[in-house]
Amino acid sequence: MTSVPAPETAAPRPRLLRWAQVGYSKTFFSVIFLMIFLFPLYWMVVTALRPQSEIFAYPPHFLPLTLDWSYFRSVTFGNPQLLRYFSNSLVVGGGTTLFTLLLAAPAAFALAHLPLRGKSFLLLLSLSSLMFPVIMLATPLFVIFNQLGLTNSLFGLVLANTTITLPFAITVLRPFFLGISHQLVEAALIDGTSTFGAFWRIILPLTLPGLLTTAIFTFLSSWGDLLLAVTLTTQDTYKPITAGIYSYIGSNVIRWNQVMSLSTIAMLPPMLITLVLQRYVVAGLTAGAVKE
Repeated sequence: MTSVPAPETAAPRPRLLRWAQVGYSKTFFSVIFLMIFLFPLYWMVVTALRPQSEIFAYPPHFLPLTLDWSYFRSVTFGNPQLLRYFSNSLVVGGGTTLFTLLLAAPAAFALAHLPLRGKSFLLLLSLSSLMFPVIMLATPLFVIFNQLGLTNSLFGLVLANTTITLPFAITVLRPFFLGISHQLVEAALIDGTSTFGAFWRIILPLTLPGLLTTAIFTFLSSWGDLLLAVTLTTQDTYKPITAGIYSYIGSNVIRWNQVMSLSTIAMLPPMLITLVLQRYVVAGLTAGAVKE
């Protein structure tokens, strides 16, 4: 009596090995790209802690040979304008975020749900304004704001940054409003509320992820603005933190230690905000990306 050989079964091990190799490759390239992305931040912090002789050393030292904290102390405890710079940046960032949301949310709602004439043209105009670099708008804004007496003014900086961030905010918020059914607005109108009441009480709370996403990007953009800050302010009383960093850059000498030290300190608030609210940013971008 002969035994029948058992059928051969395909071993899953080679496939698992291939998947493991692909996974390790993705991890390896992810780490490489992350290191490339974080290297400028590392170099900024290291330069802030180096003595002056190491900054201009050739070949450069990727690891600091000695650490010098005196420059951090000079730009923090030795700089009486530091708190003013930070408070000005908070006022400009918060004011720009508030103004942008107050203007962008109704505009995006109107472009999404109201029967407006020329809606496509308005949307195209909003998208087209994103293509202009800020440096092209700096001189016209300076001329206009100088005639209105808004130079050397925090309110002028808020208005100038709002003109830059408003088209982006409308573009980001419109898909969120499109994702909400128009039947909700019609039901609210049937119940007796106005169009603004339906927008304020019903539609706006449903777009909270989009509002948070737009607010975060708007705040980060206004916090990191340098061109408008240098163009519209000449007095230290009204300079934000970016203009304070620029004050260490002279026509003949650049004090790299102070520049990098103050840049490292200025990086902390937006970095903390991004780390704390990153899940809202990811959720908002994901929710708005699939709306039409």
